[in-house]
Amino acid sequence: MNQLDFAGRHAVVTGGATGLGFGIAKRLIDSGGSVTLWDRDGDAAAKAAASLGDKASALAVDVSQQPSVAKAVAGTLAQAGRIDALVNSAGITGPNTTVWDYPVDAWRQVMDVNLTGLFICCREVVPQMRSQGWGRIVNIASVAGKEGNPNASAYSASKAGVIALTKSLGKELAGTDIRVNCVTPAAVKTAIFDQMTEQHIAFMLSKIPMGRFGQVEEIAAMVAWLCTEDCSFSTGATFDLSGGRSTY
Repeated sequence: MNQLDFAGRHAVVTGGATGLGFGIAKRLIDSGGSVTLWDRDGDAAAKAAASLGDKASALAVDVSQQPSVAKAVAGTLAQAGRIDALVNSAGITGPNTTVWDYPVDAWRQVMDVNLTGLFICCREVVPQMRSQGWGRIVNIASVAGKEGNPNASAYSASKAGVIALTKSLGKELAGTDIRVNCVTPAAVKTAIFDQMTEQHIAFMLSKIPMGRFGQVEEIAAMVAWLCTEDCSFSTGATFDLSGGRSTY
């Protein structure tokens, strides 16, 4: 594992109890930093933080609700004193079905978590970063946001929105020392696969030229670098992590 320098920095990782969020939090701690895990499942987040040691803490947060996020920002600042990096990893897939059969309530839920929740987290954390004069925001998008996966319209649309929001916010903050970027992984085998059909999982694998799914550690390495001072001239950018599927 290459050594990255996140020493003395503190990160918030949403959806940090499991999957990509947990792997990213671990890599940031391994790089010398500390983390607060935000997750809707407070008990799972607390267990995850305990497994990471004394450099991790946890808060129960519903990212889709602005009061919950505002409270979490205040709680994190009370514990850690600052938020140097925000990694927006919380997300859900929604059902795998055609647009004409897609349940309206399910569509709204995917948008609320994946896009509106990410917007709210950025909205509430950016003022703190501006006041301290430094920050890094990394949004977890998806190759589906570039290409649009069939039978995953809400997920694809929400992740396309994440890419666009990243570009907008990156440009708004370009004159500061706050960098805003996103990553677009192809499928990474985590617990989120439990929300998908076997047919959809097979479709995603068939689209990856490397012939395998991504590994959590591979995504975490890129995200962790984007949280460091070394990421100084990239903002509003989209970093591909798709095993060759999407190269633009």
